[in-house]
Amino acid sequence: MSATSPTTSPETVWPVPRGVTGIVLFSCWLAILADGYDIGVIGAVLPALAEDSAWALSPVELGGLASWALVGMLIGALFIGTLSDRVGRKRMLLVSMSIFTTMQLGAALAPTPELFGLFRFLGGLGMGGVIPVAAALTIEFSAPRRRSLNYGIMYSGYSLGIVVSALVAMGLLPHLGWRWVIAVGAFPILLLPIIAKVLPESLESLENRGLHDRAVAQATRLGIDPYIPAPRPEVMPGERMPWHSILQQLFSRRYLRSTVFLWISLFAGLLLVYGLNSWLPSIMRAAGYDLGPALTFLMVFSLASAAGGLVLGHLADRFGSKPVLIIFYTLGGVACLLMMFPNSMFVNLVFVAISGVGSISTSLVLTAYITDYYPASVRATAAGWALSFARIGAIMGPMVGGWLAAMAVGVEWNFVAFAIVALLAAVAVSLVPKKPAALV
Repeated sequence: MSATSPTTSPETVWPVPRGVTGIVLFSCWLAILADGYDIGVIGAVLPALAEDSAWALSPVELGGLASWALVGMLIGALFIGTLSDRVGRKRMLLVSMSIFTTMQLGAALAPTPELFGLFRFLGGLGMGGVIPVAAALTIEFSAPRRRSLNYGIMYSGYSLGIVVSALVAMGLLPHLGWRWVIAVGAFPILLLPIIAKVLPESLESLENRGLHDRAVAQATRLGIDPYIPAPRPEVMPGERMPWHSILQQLFSRRYLRSTVFLWISLFAGLLLVYGLNSWLPSIMRAAGYDLGPALTFLMVFSLASAAGGLVLGHLADRFGSKPVLIIFYTLGGVACLLMMFPNSMFVNLVFVAISGVGSISTSLVLTAYITDYYPASVRATAAGWALSFARIGAIMGPMVGGWLAAMAVGVEWNFVAFAIVALLAAVAVSLVPKKPAALV
């Protein structure tokens, strides 16, 4: 078989059939859809948890409860992302889904807040692992000129998962309570056999494990012709890449400045995403809206980000990720700030939609940018470590909302705080150096 790497080929000889790319996108989309539901469900049920007299949680305790899954995601993204480059991306995607779907059932049945937090933490291990692995698979099997768009298509499942959580909450909360809303998150375990059957293993991870013959055989089955593995100057062909060689590239002189500012920008981006996602319904209730309209804000926030991800992905492929990230993080911050004024519901829905695009959509383009920025052999590791650091920001997001609620400083300060965070993300992106020429 002649060969050109599917990750390094010139656009004119891109070898991966569209059908293979479509299967990978669909499989990763399903995984991210389930992940998005499990992330969004805590924001959807938070108002009901606040009113649960059996647990009698304070705003700070509610914020902490919302953060337990994010602590698990920090650890999951760090270790599962790195393991996937060593033991197989497909395998770790399936393991991650198994973990977070089963733990949702445990959270739904938890008799105490402490056990609820424990199950959410354990589920977070799987939720954190899904994103870097799905990111690496999507980038690997996508043509260079469509990587950001395909990533946006794949990651739209995240926003749609949040929408589904809001819809399920609107339908089930009044009649069955918050436990049933969380239990619905266990149903995606039924998707595992389908994904296991149709999703191909990553050729990059096979090469990382020294399984060159197996990678060539799979490329033949998939119709990837020509195929040449991505260059791995650290090892000889057919040898397993040491884990420290994978990790050292992130902090080498070539990438250190990029790693620092990419991590800062994603830290701020995820603080914005999870802060708004967890507290938006509660903030809008505090602003005078009933539960139904307050959940509508969460639904619009997520729907806009799903559509925005496709638009921003297309713009990033056409004009470059960096200017798109700077512009839309800034617009998201401005929209957050404008929500502090006494606007009509329609105007606030518009600002919420822009905030969704300027937080979730922009952060997904940033994750794709990070995944594609580094060499093919470290894609999942690079995304996993960046996401793990950023999870500290994600953990702080719900807690910031809880602190502000406990301080009783006024709803408007929530919007001011999140606007400042969006501006920080824009500034950090602007300081990222241009991608090394040899890897463009």
